[in-house]
Amino acid sequence: MTADDIDVEATVTDEREPDPSDSLRTYGAVVQALREHAGLSRTEFGTMVRFSRHTVESVELGRRMPDEGFVERAEEVLGNTGALRKAAAYLTRGEPGLAAWFRKWARLEKTAVSLCAYECRLVPGLLQSEGYLRALCENDIPPLSDEALEATVRSRMERQRLLSERPGTTFDFVVEEAVLMRRLGGAEVTRELLDHILGLSSLRNVTFQIMPVGSEQHACLAGPVRLLETPDGRWRAYSEGQESGRFIADSKEVSRIHMRYARLRSQALSPKDSVGLLERMRGAL
Repeated sequence: MTADDIDVEATVTDEREPDPSDSLRTYGAVVQALREHAGLSRTEFGTMVRFSRHTVESVELGRRMPDEGFVERAEEVLGNTGALRKAAAYLTRGEPGLAAWFRKWARLEKTAVSLCAYECRLVPGLLQSEGYLRALCENDIPPLSDEALEATVRSRMERQRLLSERPGTTFDFVVEEAVLMRRLGGAEVTRELLDHILGLSSLRNVTFQIMPVGSEQHACLAGPVRLLETPDGRWRAYSEGQESGRFIADSKEVSRIHMRYARLRSQALSPKDSVGLLERMRGAL
């Protein structure tokens, strides 16, 4: 890496565009590795491909989709192997409304044969009503722009189509009772939310359970978690915190999480009792 690369990268902070896609990051990393292998600074490389140093930087950091001219000239300058040209055909932009750290999991959701989720903070995204989701967005800090809020709503509602469009996939949810007691957005929004969950829980491929606040046992005190089974029978897990998410593929770690989730389901209310509690909560509003 050259000195001018170090200086540029040290200053890249808030200028980074939101949520670059994994493919753009990967492509940019390959361009940077090939450029550095050739002994070229970003300025020198930019001159050779007839793009500014800033554009080269943006491509390498996954912030910008390279246009055809960049790809062709970068290919010629960096060895003409065909790798950059072929890889460019698979580039995608960031998916609006989805956090960068969640996108890999969201892609796996679309083909999973089984999905499980435990939540202690808020209603899982696949079960959120539009009003509840908007209330979540309106409480976000710092505030979302109107464009970002609408993109989030569209993306979340689109994800929910999985429940009806994949009837052969099982969806299991365990949610803390306290989450459902919180009247985020007000009573009307909460009524809409509970009606929405009741409707979705009536689907044959959806199981919804409530973890009661009075329970003296709890197997998932370490926090919320998601699990899924891929078409080839492998299990994966996902854990999310503030401004971050962790995709878990290690079989031993996934197995431990799976055991905790299985125990939690036995500790939660049965699906029938959970629906009964939801109906009573709905009636009390």
